[in-house]
Amino acid sequence: MAKTKVFVSYDHSEDASYKYLLFDSRGPNIPIDSDNSAVIKASLTKLLKSATHLLVIVGEKSSTSDWIAWEIARAKQDDVKIKLAAVKLNKANITPAGLLNVGTSWATSFERDRIVDALKEAKVGY
Repeated sequence: MAKTKVFVSYDHSEDASYKYLLFDSRGPNIPIDSDNSAVIKASLTKLLKSATHLLVIVGEKSSTSDWIAWEIARAKQDDVKIKLAAVKLNKANITPAGLLNVGTSWATSFERDRIVDALKEAKVGY
């Protein structure tokens, strides 16, 4: 069985502390419409292509994050096509539109075992 490699998508301004509870890595901290976004998108695409899963941490502002929307959309494109999983930090948080009706696997809470279960049950988004 292939090793699971997870790309974590999250709102950098609000939810970084949750991401660092899971992994220690760095992501873009600039606006998606900045002059540097093409370079960052190319780098993120390379990381997405090497991943087996996209895990979206759904925080309060995730549904309005242009970066999260882009990462989800890119993960579903034919040249990437990785498995989709997500976890809401609060049940009231609005789900990013790209995760709806595409077979996203959901963790029932932000706990290691629940997230691992969601990753195991994840399927390629469509």
